[in-house]
Amino acid sequence: MDFEEVMDLVARTFEVLGVAILVLGALASIVRAVARRETGRKFYRSVRTDFGHTLLLGLEVLVAADIVKTVAVDSTLESVAILGILVLVRTLLSISLDAEIDGVWPWRRRRVELEESQALRR
Repeated sequence: MDFEEVMDLVARTFEVLGVAILVLGALASIVRAVARRETGRKFYRSVRTDFGHTLLLGLEVLVAADIVKTVAVDSTLESVAILGILVLVRTLLSISLDAEIDGVWPWRRRRVELEESQALRR
């Protein structure tokens, strides 16, 4: 087995892991909400928040697969450009998902947490 074959196997492993995270995370989100006996809107919000975190993790693993595949297996100018676009789209998707889940943009999170902790001390 040569280097490219090993790296292709590594990339495929990351892809399978990313998909497994998404599928198992979706199921786990539903199971947790059912176990907490949530219903209606609370059920939806719970599953949405839990699965949102899972989706972020799955996206990160899939980005890793793309990076390994592009850098080690198929490093042409075209594949690097496609990787750049994929990483950009996934990064924007991650940022928007993060903001949707937490209700605050990632770069504002620290400030909001600080303001909330100061409000609790009063």
